[in-house]
Amino acid sequence: MLSKIFKTNSDIVPALIRLVVGVLFFYHGAQKMLGWWGGPGFSNMMHGFESQGIPAPLAFLAIAAEFFGGIGLILGFLSRIAAFGITANMIVAILAVHMQNGLSMNWSGQQKGEGFEYHLLVLAITISIMLVGAGAYSVDGMIYKGEVYRQPRPQTIH
Repeated sequence: MLSKIFKTNSDIVPALIRLVVGVLFFYHGAQKMLGWWGGPGFSNMMHGFESQGIPAPLAFLAIAAEFFGGIGLILGFLSRIAAFGITANMIVAILAVHMQNGLSMNWSGQQKGEGFEYHLLVLAITISIMLVGAGAYSVDGMIYKGEVYRQPRPQTIH
């Protein structure tokens, strides 16, 4: 079971994709969790979610998925689980907020909110991470190859 979570290859392409998405989601997650980079911080974000009718446990999971999911993707640690959390976040964002605004982003400022095209791109990326794994330079890869948790076999002398 654990090998399915950590299994990956040493390809650079999934690593590059994972790192970019990880940095972006860490950035947004840190705004929500820590108030960094002009973000509201955890208490304000929780209050904002709850005022929109989102139950506190689900609001917490949304914040945690972005913050810890971003860290997980940057490190390539539990990448499939991190990608799943971000996937769930994007699906909820589409259904609860952005679907009503249509597909297109609000480039011209003429519509009332942002569409969901960005979220579809993130879904494509996170689903690919769930399918392929973290790629090169990942903790998952080190674990899968046995560099972290396998004990060396004792040598037998004949």
